[in-house]
Amino acid sequence: RTHQRVPLRINKSMVSAMRRPHRQGLAGTVACVGASLVALVCVASISASRTPSTLLASAPATRAATSVRVPLSGSPHRGVLQKRPTLGRRWEVSASGGSVTAGSTAAAPPMPAEVPANDPADKDKSLLPQGVPFGEVTIREQFERVLMNAQDNICKALEELDGEGKFEQDRWVKTAGGGGRSRVMMEGKVFEKAGINLSVLKGALPYEFIAKRGECKGYEPGDRIPYIGMGLSSVIHPRNPFAPTMHFNYRLFQSECGVWWFGGGTDITPSYIDKDDMKHFHGTYKRVCDAHDPEFYPKFKKWADEYFVIKHRGETRGLGGIFSDDMNDRPAEELLKFYTDAVNSVVESYVPIVAKHKDDAFTPEQKEWQGTRRGRYVEFNLVYDRGTIFGLKQALNTERILMSLPLQARWEYDYQVQDGSPEADILDAFRNPREWV
Repeated sequence: RTHQRVPLRINKSMVSAMRRPHRQGLAGTVACVGASLVALVCVASISASRTPSTLLASAPATRAATSVRVPLSGSPHRGVLQKRPTLGRRWEVSASGGSVTAGSTAAAPPMPAEVPANDPADKDKSLLPQGVPFGEVTIREQFERVLMNAQDNICKALEELDGEGKFEQDRWVKTAGGGGRSRVMMEGKVFEKAGINLSVLKGALPYEFIAKRGECKGYEPGDRIPYIGMGLSSVIHPRNPFAPTMHFNYRLFQSECGVWWFGGGTDITPSYIDKDDMKHFHGTYKRVCDAHDPEFYPKFKKWADEYFVIKHRGETRGLGGIFSDDMNDRPAEELLKFYTDAVNSVVESYVPIVAKHKDDAFTPEQKEWQGTRRGRYVEFNLVYDRGTIFGLKQALNTERILMSLPLQARWEYDYQVQDGSPEADILDAFRNPREWV
């Protein structure tokens, strides 16, 4: 339906060769083959020029029957267009995402790995796969509810502070189990970009990956071990260069071999130092940590200072916070309480700082410095961040993985700060982590 009849001009000598190859020997045969190839190239070029760009963008490079998600016009939901399992065959899906039809009698392609699930009635529905025979079910059910509530509360607080920007939600489910709720605000009045993603994943990982974090019972090197994991991850980029960027991630992992852990934390990335802001932010998380274990804050603060390092720059991404990973040194119930308090302290630790600075006056040069620091943010996330690297290696949704990146960033060649300037002060703090509380 996307092609139209167009004239195809072939000269007389080509036609003659095609009709009478036997009369012209080898030369005639070569001319016949050449004419046929020219005709095929012409038809392919015409087809490509008249094929909608959305179809060309999803054209398969191989014959593998993998799936891609594309928007279907006139539909409130995203449809699924299956790549063609054989050349010359087009699969189509109705706008509702239902029955599949094709131009042949061959069997329909396999179900996609991921499908949209944006029915408002399912907004608060659990994403946990059912019937998973390993891990503490009560712990993961409780933590999923904690993360869902935290996502709702944080989005609400940011929308109220912004006054104009709204989070758009993309809810999705995995056909093999699991799913997520992705929420993004773009071009708000206060926030240039803010994303808060909840995901629940089910799959299998190499023995070598999991065995580093605990004893894998019943498995051997080379095996792949079933797991279930969940996490709430966010990066928030305000417009004003005096309002800091903030990141948090809280997660739970359970495997069939008995290895499990909690992890995550919250960290802050300002472009300029305000000591009162840093005392407030770090002080909030020190109180959270002290309520559970007095050793948590110094341990997790040091962990953050050492983890968020841009090694090729010799500086940290920001001014730290708390960070932890592979935590299973005490009962899961105790860690559940700590990480619940930590994620529920995001609003208290951060929103008052942005409210304080959202209307501060700034110069073009200060905005450029913010862009330079955001360039450093990009470098860390793409080169060193474990979550980003894991997502890309697992071939998860790229848009959600790269949600953390800012809309704008700068890479000015050999950028130097002026001695004694506010920029030099914070650059020193990036190179030599400080204690704030």
